[in-house]
Amino acid sequence: MKELEINLQKTKESTKTLNIMSSQEKNRILKKVAHNLKTRKEEILKANQEDIKKAKENGMKESLIDRLKLDEKRIDQMAEGLIEVSKFADPVGEIIEGKILENGLEIIKKRVPLGVVAMIYESRPNVTVDAFGLCFKAGNATVLKGGSDAISTNIAIVTIIKDSLKEENISSDIIYLVEDTSRETAKELMKKHHYIDVLIPRGGSGLIKTVVENSTIPVIETGTGNCHIYVDETADIDMAVSIIENAKTQRTGVCNACESLVINKEIAEKIIPRLVKCLSKKQVEIRGDKMACDIDSYIKQATEEDWGEEYLDLIISLKLVSNIEEAIDHINKYSTNHSESIITTNYNHAQKFLAEVDSSCVYVNSSTRFTDGAEFGLGAEIGISTQKLHARGPMGLKELTTTKYIIYGSGQIRK
Repeated sequence: MKELEINLQKTKESTKTLNIMSSQEKNRILKKVAHNLKTRKEEILKANQEDIKKAKENGMKESLIDRLKLDEKRIDQMAEGLIEVSKFADPVGEIIEGKILENGLEIIKKRVPLGVVAMIYESRPNVTVDAFGLCFKAGNATVLKGGSDAISTNIAIVTIIKDSLKEENISSDIIYLVEDTSRETAKELMKKHHYIDVLIPRGGSGLIKTVVENSTIPVIETGTGNCHIYVDETADIDMAVSIIENAKTQRTGVCNACESLVINKEIAEKIIPRLVKCLSKKQVEIRGDKMACDIDSYIKQATEEDWGEEYLDLIISLKLVSNIEEAIDHINKYSTNHSESIITTNYNHAQKFLAEVDSSCVYVNSSTRFTDGAEFGLGAEIGISTQKLHARGPMGLKELTTTKYIIYGSGQIRK
């Protein structure tokens, strides 16, 4: 039996421990891990510097290095995220509904863990902590397959988590980091449906496509974010410029950053010079259609590929449209179903946008950067689901559970 299968078998076995663990025990362990992350942050920072050095040597762009980089503040934030998760109600065991049939059978629907949750993800070491914390609180064992870019950091973090579990006399097999970062091992992991209940890819479109096409494990798609902002003809221009600046430049290498602008032609000549002035100061390249290019020479000609691109960089596309119907059609055609926003003072347009745009999170007069588990009050998140089955949008604790029917009888037989 190969090493991967041996470790997965151990992880599967560890769920027996989780199934009988009380909320108080889980919360105590989460706090222990948080404490140890803070007190041993030098180990994490040293490992992270190794990863950053290699990333720079390999020519990784700055926006992606920012996703990889940890400092004391970010480590503290990861630890505080675990503390927050410990404060949330444990979803396991929640009675969702119950009824008594005419024959006397009592049927109860309750919330139970998924079992073993695996994640394949890229670069971001904070995902390692978030995934463990949420999965653990929801009663799941965790299998993690990070990218080669963050392997040293991930090993350091998982070592601290495992040491924390041992200190509490809990099986450290509850979390398993696959240290072999090869694609072959990743594809092998995708076939281990005997040991893994759910697989969550978190990263770029290439990673998600590979997992969806190769996995024999049920997959929850997350992450790819070609997020749009539509500026309606009735929009407050000051508000629109402020929101777009935030959504594009506050942090560029994240899935909820705005990548595509759609602007009504009636307001284009008023807002585009303002946008160019604002975004050019932040070194944002704007790629627009011919009409947008004619309005301001700073804008470069867009290609068809630009409308569907998740740049994760200081680049944004710009499409001009005649009306809200055209805007919605454009967004639904090129969106990755993540997050879209309309800037408007027209109530009917806002309601039409909310009803007809087919994405997991749809905003009115707000930055798309709020699509985040912590911002939504869920604590840390496992990812942003862009599909429709099981879970959609930011995935917190309840989204990491399933249901079970419990039936009490008194000798009933079916006739």
